[in-house]
Amino acid sequence: MGHLRYVEIYEQFRHMILEGKLVEHQKLPSKRKLAENLKVSPLTVEAGYQQLIAEGYVYAVEKKGYFVHKQVELMLSKKESEVICEQEQEKPIFKYNFETNIVDTSLFPNTTWAKLSREVISENHHEMLNMTPPQGLLDLRIEISRYLEIYRGIDVTPDRIILGSGTTSMIGLLVELLGRKKVYAIEKPGYHRIEHLFRAHEVFIKQIPLDQMGMRIDHLISSHAHVCHVTPSHQYPTGVVMPISRRVELLNWAVHQQGYIIEDDYDSEFRFQGKPIPALQGLDHNDRVIYMNTFTKSLAPSFRMSYMVLPKHLMNRYHELSSYHGCTVPTFEQYVLYKFMHGGLFERHINRMRNHYRMKLEKIKSILSQYPNINMHGDEAGLHFILEVITHESEEKIREKLKCSSLQITVLDEEERKHLFPYPCLLMGYSGLPLESIEEACHALLHVLGLNTKKTTKD
Repeated sequence: MGHLRYVEIYEQFRHMILEGKLVEHQKLPSKRKLAENLKVSPLTVEAGYQQLIAEGYVYAVEKKGYFVHKQVELMLSKKESEVICEQEQEKPIFKYNFETNIVDTSLFPNTTWAKLSREVISENHHEMLNMTPPQGLLDLRIEISRYLEIYRGIDVTPDRIILGSGTTSMIGLLVELLGRKKVYAIEKPGYHRIEHLFRAHEVFIKQIPLDQMGMRIDHLISSHAHVCHVTPSHQYPTGVVMPISRRVELLNWAVHQQGYIIEDDYDSEFRFQGKPIPALQGLDHNDRVIYMNTFTKSLAPSFRMSYMVLPKHLMNRYHELSSYHGCTVPTFEQYVLYKFMHGGLFERHINRMRNHYRMKLEKIKSILSQYPNINMHGDEAGLHFILEVITHESEEKIREKLKCSSLQITVLDEEERKHLFPYPCLLMGYSGLPLESIEEACHALLHVLGLNTKKTTKD
């Protein structure tokens, strides 16, 4: 009880000092008088005063008593003050979300994941509490190696696979590995977050325009870049799938430049027409491709685990860096994912997701294909596509219409799309949209765009 009372005394005087009710050098009540008033022991008051002294709120003068210490107000920069004073703005809630950074969480294997988690806690509790190698859990890397060979045409040993907590850690490691003084080429238009990550590491960036086959090699050559980041299997955001001829040109550039290609294979599991297109890394016979992938699309955005495959000749340099780099993925998550992949559950999960997303896409296409003034691009693969709207309205006008609607959709800037598409384009991510909401969402979009006339039977 005495312990609680001394804390109360400390808290009371601390608040009075911070609120300015007790001013600098003002004397506090004596221990004896305060103890009598509060009906507590003088030792309890002493403990409270000593805590105030320890934290610098009060000072003691021998035979005179306790006094309020000088208080210094913390200054805030203008920007910080505005942030603190501003009320946090609520984000608008949209009924239909066509953004690309969400997935259908109803497909996540909750029951299986919970069962495997319990198994890991029971069977691997000792290993789980210890650190894994910098590259990640070997058993998991073996499973990833097997998966890549079967589904992506990549023949790689587990010792060249490195795990990391998302794209952020992977890009940071690559910049450290390849060097900050090199020129890094990225796609234009491309994934803005990748550009921000490279800029955050203060490397020199060149934006390379696209054509109907992907990154333009002539512009890449003239950029004098040493490293290029590409999304060949399903370009973000345009949906362009890089054909074999352009892939070979890109590989030839890397050999001639003695440069590196960072292949970002972010949603390659989801191809709905024909066989999966082999990864660029599977065509590389000169060890110039760094392959990157993530479990964000196949499991969930909050599942922060990515991996990359390094060329053999970069492994020595990596091991030098890994002497002061630890694995950024929790060991527990690695063990659960290992069990999920080792039991064949991952492949079954991917097949289930692919079938479900195919149903969504086919439903969207069956609705939108009835209208003459829109074109779909890049819908044969991945979880987003481009919707080109044949209209005389500007991108800004369409954005304004969407702001007042129940739809959350990104509109590409004219600068991003003009070399590929003549009309305004919407970036349509459909993975997070419930199947039962698709028809209503599509008709809401058509209404916003003013497209109420279907194709005639003659058309």
